[in-house]
Amino acid sequence: MKKAILFDLDGTLLPMPSQEEFVKIYFGELVKKRNYDPKRLIDTVWKGTKAMVLNDGSKTNEEVFWEVFTNDLKDLIDDFDDLKEAYNDFYVNEFNKAKVATYANENAKKLIEHLKTKGIEIILATNPIFPLCAVGTRLAWIDLSLEDFDFVTTYENMSACKPNPRYYQDILKRSGLKEDEVIMVGNDVNEDIVPTAKIGIESLLITDTKIGDIDSVDVPKMTFAELVDEIDKYID
Repeated sequence: MKKAILFDLDGTLLPMPSQEEFVKIYFGELVKKRNYDPKRLIDTVWKGTKAMVLNDGSKTNEEVFWEVFTNDLKDLIDDFDDLKEAYNDFYVNEFNKAKVATYANENAKKLIEHLKTKGIEIILATNPIFPLCAVGTRLAWIDLSLEDFDFVTTYENMSACKPNPRYYQDILKRSGLKEDEVIMVGNDVNEDIVPTAKIGIESLLITDTKIGDIDSVDVPKMTFAELVDEIDKYID
């Protein structure tokens, strides 16, 4: 029996039919939080995100992001603590408007509740480019919470991002798990399936809102509804 199951969030537990629409609404609300030039702010967020993806592991993703952000917008920032608090508030409140770019997945809670009865460790392996509060907000859209998981990756506690295999190795190290003791469930070929294969982690590909060439990988492929019915045979 597997000891743990890793779940991607966006596009897996949380349906994401259009990342472009999600980002459009997200940034549309984000630029209202501070009276900064919208284009300059969005460019800086993307630059900070890229820096997190390229993180060499010497700092947390949070530290890497805010170093870029404060350096590029230093002429606009009077109080860093106030700024950070304002953006955390955004992720708890205004960020909820992006929910319309997703849709309900009642099977997500059903599956998590089932796995709890199996005594298996449940890890939310969402790309750690967001703060913990933002992850909690998105989980609430599918009637789940941070407390439903034994470990949640966020920009505060990780120093690597998908598709870097080190991201998955860090999860294993923190959880005291070996590659053959876990299975990854995700919808993105290049972020969830390819990097886990490189380090010997089995994976399942969710096809509802798949990303990438699914024919390029030899792994079980299924809808989320099918996963609910079939999960036991992959973890027992």
